[in-house]
Amino acid sequence: MRRLVAAARVGRLATVAGDGRPHLVPVCFALRGDTVYTAVDHKPKRTSRLRRIANLAQTGWASVLVDEYAEDWSTLWWVRLDGSGRVADEPAEAAAAVAALVEKYPQYQAQPPAGPVIAVDIGRWSGWSVRPLEA
Repeated sequence: MRRLVAAARVGRLATVAGDGRPHLVPVCFALRGDTVYTAVDHKPKRTSRLRRIANLAQTGWASVLVDEYAEDWSTLWWVRLDGSGRVADEPAEAAAAVAALVEKYPQYQAQPPAGPVIAVDIGRWSGWSVRPLEA
């Protein structure tokens, strides 16, 4: 599972508001150990007050779903990473996360993410595949 997640190009970050409403957004991410990192980047946003950040402050609940869809259904798989989400406020952790994102995504080399870094500390890995998933 770890290999599939680490190589995937996009994930879906799910957070939960204080009233229980879910919020999902597609994200670029990097896996470091048992933590998934994503950052607010330069792509246009409707507002600077992002719901994902507010939800993490309210509940701290987060999941990241990574999957592969293809017309050849013999290759389908998904992995869900459930855990505690937070803004990575510690400068060394945030810098290492941004460096991992820059390494994974060439688009970030010219303009690394400068916004808040979100960390999801994974408490549970779950998944499914047509073929057996490796741990």
